[in-house]
Amino acid sequence: MKKIELLSPAGDMSKLKTALYFGADAVYIGGKQFSLRALAGNFSNEEILEAVSYTHALNKKIYVTVNIFGRNDDIESAEEYFKFLESANIDGAIISDPGLIYLARQVAPKLPINVSTQANTLNYKTVEFWKTQGVKRVILARELSLNEIGQIHLKVPEIEIETFIHGAMCISYSGRCLLSDYRTGRSSNRGECVQACRWNYEIREKGSDCGFMEMQEDERGTYIMNSKDLNLLDYIAELDGAGVCSFKIEGRMKSEYYLATVVNAYRRALDAYYECGRDYKNNALYQTELKKTAHREFTTAYLLGENNRTVNYSDSQSKGTHKFIASVVEGNDGKDYAVVEMRNRFKVSDKLEVLSPTNSFNKIIQVEKLEDEKGNIVEDAKIVQQKLKLFTSVPLKAGDVLRIEN
Repeated sequence: MKKIELLSPAGDMSKLKTALYFGADAVYIGGKQFSLRALAGNFSNEEILEAVSYTHALNKKIYVTVNIFGRNDDIESAEEYFKFLESANIDGAIISDPGLIYLARQVAPKLPINVSTQANTLNYKTVEFWKTQGVKRVILARELSLNEIGQIHLKVPEIEIETFIHGAMCISYSGRCLLSDYRTGRSSNRGECVQACRWNYEIREKGSDCGFMEMQEDERGTYIMNSKDLNLLDYIAELDGAGVCSFKIEGRMKSEYYLATVVNAYRRALDAYYECGRDYKNNALYQTELKKTAHREFTTAYLLGENNRTVNYSDSQSKGTHKFIASVVEGNDGKDYAVVEMRNRFKVSDKLEVLSPTNSFNKIIQVEKLEDEKGNIVEDAKIVQQKLKLFTSVPLKAGDVLRIEN
């Protein structure tokens, strides 16, 4: 069985390492220009070279987003950027603008091209067209059903199919939105989206005495454009059968804790699928894990067909059932303590849960002894990013995460 690629976002180098540590097969990043997540940390050219070297050393893949819609003034610098990406030996450039794809084919012919979901690919004829342009992979529009995805693969099996499997959804068609630009002057199609669709709104017709329009709302108003979060964890087998070769997680601006939680859940679910087939989803563990980090109400979006219940009316986002407490910076192999970096306040007697790709996953550590770097006893860890010795017999490795139930 050819295994499906688990593809994680990485907003900066630290997040890239987190995603790969927790089991991602590949990551996608953005450079300092031409990326639709300009507000993420992103990577300079030197950092891209470092990221490629680090990722390839693990025998994993790295893709770079070049998914803005270009203007005339972008062409000359984009030409140089494509040449750089080709020389950097990345595994693919994610591009949405047909002109930029054409340019990349001209100036960097060895650069693999993945057509971005922003290009709104909805049918097999469009995929056939991209095949004639020499692309390697198409990231399908999120509006497609499972049946439509399968038809596309059957018609054009030579082209790799990537789909989003988890994360935030855009209220606008495949992300082609003008709301951010209209409200703040920051263009989503140029990488500066402020997610104005997540804001709290009330609506009424100007000049009318009919009052506010009828809608579901609470005492704070209503979130009429706030999409639910995509969650297709229970449909791994169906997507595999439809020919999808890469499962994409959304979230280059999400936290390291979010990435660790979500990547870990999907990695474990995928591994269970390879081991026991469709029965993997009988284990509630994976869905429970996804609720331990910040998320909106989940939806399968349009995978099963038409769906008019994709809006999250009640609030902007749930904080999740667990809170990120500390990251492990030095494991306890051969020692009676691990070194952790505090992220949220905790104290002696607290019960911390381990998030790890190892067998220590979900083990509980009762905090009995803490020391600072000078050997002083600490009863209450309340200094942000303070490094502490956590004494425990539970095996911990650098990169593991400690969390606590809210």
